Amino acid sequence: MAEQHDRLPHEDGTQSLLPLFVWLSPSFPVGSYAYSHTLEWAVESGDVGDEASLIAWLGDLMLLGAGRNDAILLSHAYRSIAADRADDLDEVNELALALSPSAELHLETSQQGRSFLDATLAAWPSPRLRDIEGEVAFPVAVGMAAAAHGVPLSATASAYLLAMVQNLVSAAIRSAPIGQSGGTRVCAAMVPIVRNLAEEAQNLSLDDIGGATFRADLGSFHHENQYTRLFRS
Repeated sequence: MAEQHDRLPHEDGTQSLLPLFVWLSPSFPVGSYAYSHTLEWAVESGDVGDEASLIAWLGDLMLLGAGRNDAILLSHAYRSIAADRADDLDEVNELALALSPSAELHLETSQQGRSFLDATLAAWPSPRLRDIEGEVAFPVAVGMAAAAHGVPLSATASAYLLAMVQNLVSAAIRSAPIGQSGGTRVCAAMVPIVRNLAEEAQNLSLDDIGGATFRADLGSFHHENQYTRLFRS
């Protein structure tokens, strides 16, 4: 008689997370590898040069800047699709695009968002996934897709933020004296921050959006004129 195996706890929940492994992987055609969210300038200016300074820079970005804002925007986009509120979704997307402090950072979110939505509509269609015409911000596109396919919001926000961290760590490895082992340690150090931020952001309103990463925002303007550049932001 064939051996019987009990179903592992939360097996069905794990299955629902599988799309995230594809959508937020380096192989998904959004071009995240081309952006550093001003990290390249931070390295050039000497703000980031080792593990400790990278952790500090990423921590501020997550808690005081784009990470926190993106998580809030993603959550509201998710709920707009779940509740079939098209007007709310348009408002969230317009706000997300308007928050970009520079042309490079606007390109970063709008190009990735458009590419993500187009790829998802082509390969992961759903009657609930709406095709926004024109520009769409990256966190909005991810929130839309997750809601349309029933991927839990908490896991989506956590995975999005961690993918953001990993992409920036990869940029740091390519542009700063931080090796792969160091990059792995930085990612591990950021996991608790990502986890707590993802949970907090789900309960915040659009009025809670704001930022205090002034030097990084200015850095995005300086990066446009940087003499040598590997990244588009």
